[in-house]
Order: sequence, then structure tokens, then C-alpha cells
Amino acid sequence: MVRAALASKRRIGAGPVAGARFVPAASVMAASLLALLPVVADAGWYPEFGFLVLIAWRLLRADAIPAWWAAPLGLFNDLVTGNPVGFSITVWTAAMLALDLADRRTMWRDYWIEWALAALLLLASEAAEWRLAQVMGASLPFLSVAPPLLISIFAFPIAAWVVSRLDRWRLGR
Repeated sequence: MVRAALASKRRIGAGPVAGARFVPAASVMAASLLALLPVVADAGWYPEFGFLVLIAWRLLRADAIPAWWAAPLGLFNDLVTGNPVGFSITVWTAAMLALDLADRRTMWRDYWIEWALAALLLLASEAAEWRLAQVMGASLPFLSVAPPLLISIFAFPIAAWVVSRLDRWRLGR
């Protein structure tokens, strides 16, 4: 009786859903499309949703998104969000390489370390975006990146939870 109560309700032979390898890329692209929502604001306060989901996938499963996928996904994000072509490609590829390096250097990671890694990557992305805006002639104080940065950092647990549910669904668990 005890074993039957503890046994999982999983069906025999249930496996990943069809097209399971494309779910991570599709979810990053869908998150990038959130930038097209009709939000009216004086300054950009909303986070870079595509980058947030990319980091969440990479921290959850290193094998779900290969490092080379950062370039085409970054290109899609550049085309959708209006960033200069090549900005997201560069930042996202550098983030994937940094996470690969972190994987090789750390023996284990808990949730707080992953959150700190995500915060550092989000800070680097916002700083690069601020610097690019300066190069293009905008005179913005660095504190103008604080609202999207803080919202991104505090939204990371939500993105990580959504990605974990997507991963659970795609693997049929």
C-alpha cells in the first residue's frame, strides 16, 4: 500500500513532446516578442524579456540551448526590439560564454548563486546598452538603467519558474 501511494502517476512510455528541442528557442523568441506590446512610457522601464528567458534556460539546463543559438536568437531580438543589429548577438553570445565558463569553474550552484549570476549578466547587458546609447549621442545618466535592471533582477525568479514549468512539460514529466 505504501509503495502504491508513493509511486508516480506517470504513464509508461510517456516521453518528450513532439519538437521538444525547439521549445527553449521558441520560448525565448516569444519572450522577445513581448517588447511589441503597446506600452507607453517616457523611459524604458521594462526588462529585456528574451534575455531573461535565455539566461533562465541556460541556468536550468546547459544542454537545452547550445551556445551557438545565442547568435540567431540575438538577431531575432535585435530585429524585434529595434536594437542596432549585432547588439543582442554580441551580448547574448558573451553571456552564454560566461555561463559556460561559470559551469566549468563551479562545482555546484544553488539558487542564490544562479540569481547572482543572472543579476551580473543583466547588469552587464544594461551597462552595454547604456554605453551604446551614449556612443549614439544620447546623454543619459547611468542611473537611468536602474529601473529596468531592478525589475529584471526581481523578475528572474518568475522567469526561472516559467522556464522550469516549460521544461517539465516539454520532457513529459
